[in-house]
Amino acid sequence: MQSSVETQRTVQPDRQSPAQWAFLLCIAAAITVIHLLTNGRYGFHRDELQFLSDARHLDWGFVAYPPMTPFLERISMEIFGLSIVGLRLFSVIAQAAAIVVTGLMAKELGGGRLAQVTAALAVALSPLPLFEGTEFQYTTFDYLWWVLIAYFTIRLLKTENPRWWLAIGGVIGLGLLTKYAMVFYIAGILAGVVLSRARRFVLSGWFWAGIALALLIFLPNFVWLVRHDFISYQFLHHIHVRDVGEGRAEGFFRAQFRVCTNLFSAPLWLAGLVAFLANRRYRMLAFMYLVPLAIFFFSKGRGYYVAAAYPMLLAMGATVGERWVASLPKLGRRTVEAIFFTGLTVCGAYIFAVVLPLQSSGPLRDFALRNNGDLREEFGWPELVKTVAGIRDSLPPVQQASVGVLVGNYGEQGAIELLGPPYHLPPPISLTNSAWLRGYPTPPPTTLIVVGVSKEWVDRIFTGCRLAGHNGNSEGIKNEESQYHPDIFVCGSPRLPWPEFWKKYQSFG
Repeated sequence: MQSSVETQRTVQPDRQSPAQWAFLLCIAAAITVIHLLTNGRYGFHRDELQFLSDARHLDWGFVAYPPMTPFLERISMEIFGLSIVGLRLFSVIAQAAAIVVTGLMAKELGGGRLAQVTAALAVALSPLPLFEGTEFQYTTFDYLWWVLIAYFTIRLLKTENPRWWLAIGGVIGLGLLTKYAMVFYIAGILAGVVLSRARRFVLSGWFWAGIALALLIFLPNFVWLVRHDFISYQFLHHIHVRDVGEGRAEGFFRAQFRVCTNLFSAPLWLAGLVAFLANRRYRMLAFMYLVPLAIFFFSKGRGYYVAAAYPMLLAMGATVGERWVASLPKLGRRTVEAIFFTGLTVCGAYIFAVVLPLQSSGPLRDFALRNNGDLREEFGWPELVKTVAGIRDSLPPVQQASVGVLVGNYGEQGAIELLGPPYHLPPPISLTNSAWLRGYPTPPPTTLIVVGVSKEWVDRIFTGCRLAGHNGNSEGIKNEESQYHPDIFVCGSPRLPWPEFWKKYQSFG
């Protein structure tokens, strides 16, 4: 009887008032404007250069990721060219959408204006979500898909309408085309179905239709994986071993408080988790967080991998918190709200200073570059390309006629490919990720300008190598290129025949 009454009560339509919409949209709009004002301050990030390169070679799959992100980047390139602000616009829109959907989750869970604003602000002022709007990354869209799945799941459980499985399945399919880590969220969804009242949906045809839709959307990429011997699995295994070896998986639980969320919002998401566990109707969502969390922890995943599961916890926590605050006397209510929003804002201001390129010069820039390694990777790419072009121009005409540029990583590859045409540089030759699948030029060059590797490596692999220049940046920023790849060489052909060389030195990065 209780279940029936609960169902009848919750299926009544809830209308979002114009004022509530205005608050959510204002928060999202403010974050959008901040990103638009700051996203063009420096240059492309190393990872973005890989996406840009792959966007010029569209396929149903890539070694490092599924096809969705390069496809979206290709659309951006067609619209905006190589405008950094334009190319990052889809990321900004995705982050803004995640903020609004978080507020809507609070609304669906019974939260009023305070709960919706609190949940949306908690996401907007968290490190990982804010970072997702500063670069074009597959994690940006993966974050949005997780948030949308959580929202559709809440709608499913609230309305008891099994047709929501189609929406869930459709977004899961998009998620699988964006980042393979979606399988861990799927594990949480399935565990939530089995371990909660939602198991009744297994008998619904809509549940299976949602699964079929997800698989249908993912099918082209799956076929690509089969045709390429699941090379992406080899890549992911390599990256995981590297991350564990370099200690990037350390501090997993610390990252849940300091990277995935605003530190001051911890009481919210912890309360949200407890509330989901205690609520029979919505218990499924607790497992959608706990299962991926456990998988990533025990498999030594990096701390930010589960970040996209926190908006649903923050939405529930804000709803529970709103009810608790409403029970307090007026003075107590005002005091709690003042302390919470002050703390959230202060933490958010610190996060802004670390994550965003707020200044082109001055103390805020120095602070951000000192504390944010990703920002440091946005310097030096145009100078690298100019230096390589200068080395090419210094070669005798006979060598210039058959010169190639071999690069050591995907950032250098993207820089040469995207920024090299004005200097009439040849397309880069790269052994890394999907560039390796594209092969080497025919006929192969007899002279190579080699970037991004050590002297020991070039002397072992190539003939007749000499130091020809240095890689760095005029700002004196210490990043991967300036610290670990400072030398540029001119070499002859590989010691092995090109087919053997290409097969032996395939690399992941």
